[in-house]
Formats: sequence, structure tokens, C-alpha cells
Amino acid sequence: MSDQLVQLDHRLWFPDPQAALDEPEGLLAIGGDLRPERLLLAYQMGIFPWFEADQPILWWSPPERAVVEADTFKASKSLERILRKNDFSVALDLHFDEVIMLCQRSRTSQGQGTWITDDMIEAYTLLFEADKAHCIACFENTELVGGLYGVSLDGIFCGESMFSLVSNASKVAFAYLARLCQDLGVGIIDCQMPNPHLMRLGAKPIPRSAFQTMLREPHRAKPWSSLKGWLPSWQTSHPWTAQ
Repeated sequence: MSDQLVQLDHRLWFPDPQAALDEPEGLLAIGGDLRPERLLLAYQMGIFPWFEADQPILWWSPPERAVVEADTFKASKSLERILRKNDFSVALDLHFDEVIMLCQRSRTSQGQGTWITDDMIEAYTLLFEADKAHCIACFENTELVGGLYGVSLDGIFCGESMFSLVSNASKVAFAYLARLCQDLGVGIIDCQMPNPHLMRLGAKPIPRSAFQTMLREPHRAKPWSSLKGWLPSWQTSHPWTAQ
């Protein structure tokens, strides 16, 4: 840990995440840019950008990380009932632009600040075009009503944000994400900051050092493109990659 905030410039680097400040807790660096190469380096080191429109770019590595172990994920009984009703159609990597914009709007419409600035939308769209960012889109009839997006690091999926316009849509999207990760060999879903909603979905807090160890472990995940498009219904035999 450190008592000084690192100022980034055009060079592609980050300080050791262990040097993050105690106050504000987890703040590591300021400045730099949001080009895809820097974003990917950040996620590979357990760092993520989080700032509002009137702030400079802020980079964080909190001392505690919320993660879901995909292999052990099990939907609650109530969520399982919702999934089996098939009220939603779910797709991988369709309408990414709409998903990320609705994540942005859902927070601002609730009177909350949002880190999903227009510059962030542009940056993650570039990652999506490079097959490094992905989204789950949840539809009721033909209307997009829920979803999430994040960044893939072979064996880890770094979730960024989710939204829900109707009850349970984001929970359904998360359950599908967990099953996709199981199929593809992605062992960990990084949820960044712990919060009650994520804890109800199975997230657990772990120390930063443990998360960094996970990042360094070798992984052999299948490509996300192998399941791109409309996903099978929840009851369809598993794994979906065998369909």
C-alpha cells in the first residue's frame, strides 16, 4: 500500500496493485487513457477504471474483490423456477451497443452516478469489436429488458455492469453467464466490488492477493465465439457447446 497516487502518462504501464491507497480505499492511479491495450493490461493486473464524467480517469484495485466461482454456481430455487418458465430469450454478443447504453441509462434514471461515460462506451465497444468484451442480452418477446457486459481474460470474465427493465431479467442474464462460463472453461466471474445483489447471486469476497493469484494461473478456455447468438433454453442438456 502507498500514500501517494501515481499519475499515468502515454506509456503503457501500471504500478503494482498492492500500492493502492488506503484512502480512498483501492485507488491506484490517475490519468492515462482508455485505449484497448491499456484496458486489457489493467484487467490482466486486477485493475479497473471507475470514474464519473466530471472526473479524470481513475484506476482501482480494491483490497477485497467479489468473485463467483462459475463451476460451483447454482441458481437459487426461486431463480431456477424463473429460468424454467422460459419467459425470456437470451443471447450472447447481440446488441452490445444497446446493452451498454441501457446499463448507463438505468443508473442515471435511478438518480445514481455512473462510471459508464461516453468515452467508456466507446472504449468497451472497441474491445467488443476485438472479441475481448462480451454481453448477455435478455429479451421479453422482442424487447431488450435486461443484460450485462464485461471483459474476457481467457479463464476469467470481468463483469462491468448489468441492467434490468423488468423483474429478474438481470438475474436471468447472470445465470446464463455462469452457465456459459462453465461450458467455456472460464472458472471465475469477477464482480469487482461486493454488494448485496451480487452476494445473493453467489459472489464471495476474497483478498486482492488471492485474486491476483487467480489471474496468474494458466487457463485454456474455449472461444466465446463458439456460442455467439441465441442461446439454448435453460432446460436444454448441458453443456451447450456440445449442441
